[in-house]
Amino acid sequence: MTDQKHILVVDDEPEMTDAVSEYLRLRGFTVSTAASGKEMRQHLELNKIDLILLDLGLPGEDGISLTREIRESMQIGIIIVTAFGDVADRVLGLESGADDYVVKPFGLRELLARVRSVLRRVEMVDNELGSDESTELYKFGQASYDRIEKVFRRADGTIAQLSAGECDLLELFHGKPNSALSRDELVEETSQRSWEPDDRSIDVRINRLRHKIEEDPSHPQIIRTVRGIGYLFQSNN
Repeated sequence: MTDQKHILVVDDEPEMTDAVSEYLRLRGFTVSTAASGKEMRQHLELNKIDLILLDLGLPGEDGISLTREIRESMQIGIIIVTAFGDVADRVLGLESGADDYVVKPFGLRELLARVRSVLRRVEMVDNELGSDESTELYKFGQASYDRIEKVFRRADGTIAQLSAGECDLLELFHGKPNSALSRDELVEETSQRSWEPDDRSIDVRINRLRHKIEEDPSHPQIIRTVRGIGYLFQSNN
């Protein structure tokens, strides 16, 4: 990443916002702050934001609904910041479209690693969208995935917009057809998170991706579950 990335910190706790902003500025990022959903929208209208650190516990509007709103309209990195340690809350954040999450209290070095990881994935998507390469399609029966546009066209012609993390998963699966991939491998290859036994982040991303690309997500035919191992991309070739 050669240009200075712009991060928007959306949180109503001044002490946390100031500490995170100062830390990230000292490491070469442009940082803006917002204390509400309204202020967040104003920043998004006026600036090119590369990544949002979004607190779940905002007053008035919760971070989950804001995540959904952002994801419906733009390709941007989103890291959920939450004080809730419960697995269900983290899963809900990921299901809403976030690329990653951190739980308060968190270490600033850990936050920086997650910020850089998500930005790398978003930048890869942006670079391919702006490239002069001819369109490359992955075929899934009557459906297809466009690597350049980063969209999935279903058999009925409707289009599903994929997040950077979902693109990573689909391209990883397509590159290793008919091979069972463990959760450890999926975590390492797509999110660069450390694996924890109760971490359901990969399962959530798989589920979210299935709902976008499978005709019947409850009976997946493209990405199948392999009990005791992980997941497998079923190639028709």
